[in-house]
Amino acid sequence: MLYTIRCTVFMAGALLAGAQERFDNSVRADFFAGFRGNPEAFERAMKKTEAVLADNPKHAEAMVWHGGGVFVQAGQAARNKDYVQASELWKRGMDEMAAAVALAPEDAAVLIPRGAILLAASQAISGDRGKELVKIGLGDYEKTYHIQRAYFDQLSGHARGELLFGLGEGYQRLGEDARAREWFEKLAAVNDPANGHLQQAKDYLNSGQVTGTRTCVGCHVAK
Repeated sequence: MLYTIRCTVFMAGALLAGAQERFDNSVRADFFAGFRGNPEAFERAMKKTEAVLADNPKHAEAMVWHGGGVFVQAGQAARNKDYVQASELWKRGMDEMAAAVALAPEDAAVLIPRGAILLAASQAISGDRGKELVKIGLGDYEKTYHIQRAYFDQLSGHARGELLFGLGEGYQRLGEDARAREWFEKLAAVNDPANGHLQQAKDYLNSGQVTGTRTCVGCHVAK
């Protein structure tokens, strides 16, 4: 689950490339290192968000990243078979990310991290709970798409590819193939070398099946 989250959340940087004074620049590298298994980096990232929140409890970007960190800790607790703590951390993380989105419902810098984390995590969680994560993540991604629609074509092929693939793949997992096809058609239209999901879009349109990796293609921040 952690590897999937690490790969997918790189999209947060890709989609927000070019924004001025991006908060995620100050914590993203440490969070990713933490997701890869570096506890010191993870602790640093959490402390940075906590310091910002101590000064401004309504800082939505710090809140969503911190909530995402707590949510990841829930997975760690579950793997250690501490299911009571896992349940508590799950609720705290989800509530904190939801509060961040409520504070800044039109801010892609808040929507993308939550959507990416939940869509990634949902790949390892079965049943209704996993489906609920997919639905929340898809809602965040769709809102991001509509917020960015006026300049979406100006974003990098990587950024567009990751967002559109996330939408198509998410709806495919929910069994909503007509909606999945709509997004895969948009993805197939991103004829850009940086769109790492172009062949997958073509494959889906031909076969109705998602081929290849379901995570971010190229774990880097695109220009």
